[in-house]
Amino acid sequence: MLYKTRRTADFTARSQALNDLQAALGLDEAPLRIEGFDVSHLAGTNIVASMVVFEDGLPRKDQYRRFNVASSTDDTDSMYQVLRRRLAHLADEEAAPALQGERFAYRPNLLVVDGGQPQVAAAARALADAGVTGLAVVGLAKRLEEIWLPDSDFPVILPRNSDALFLVQRIRDEAHRFAITFQRARRKRDIASVLADVPGLGPARVKELLRHFGSVAELKKAGVEQIAEVRGIGPRLAATVQDALHG
Repeated sequence: MLYKTRRTADFTARSQALNDLQAALGLDEAPLRIEGFDVSHLAGTNIVASMVVFEDGLPRKDQYRRFNVASSTDDTDSMYQVLRRRLAHLADEEAAPALQGERFAYRPNLLVVDGGQPQVAAAARALADAGVTGLAVVGLAKRLEEIWLPDSDFPVILPRNSDALFLVQRIRDEAHRFAITFQRARRKRDIASVLADVPGLGPARVKELLRHFGSVAELKKAGVEQIAEVRGIGPRLAATVQDALHG
């Protein structure tokens, strides 16, 4: 990771990475603006997604975006929903920057999604349904770190020590980190807001409940005996918690 970070900090290495990506993916120009997307959830609940932005091979954290997904059938459906919402802003790509400085409307050269063929297919469908053309999309699958293109039976395999692969990996990892961070924060707010008014439950006990059950949805499924097993709770407080959760 340290080696990859150092390579990313090197201007020559970044330029080489972008040129190599252009050649490997058959792009008309080097992908100077790349957006990476990832989906995170907890057993199908608290679904969120992230969008990270890299320009000239460097992260632009001021342009990152987070998404809540109300409901979804699976990860591919979540990815489709998020990309449709993001692509809707491209209709204003010329007017928005001039009027408001809205970076969300900037047109990327390449979209990178976390996953293989199913995720890339969902992303390609989002592009088609949004009527957006001329925008490349790829997926980076964790199994062999191979790159998948839409409608391709075989992946693109970049050399393991190539700067192009390091860059795509960093974008994927950054999108994953950003999604996980948001998902955990949302989960914590979720359980904290529900339990805030329960007598006898301070921040430390709320934290233990979060660590043990993960979400309010899972906590609601638990009986008094299961809640009482959490450190610092006990039977009496467990009954109070269950009463609060079920009105």
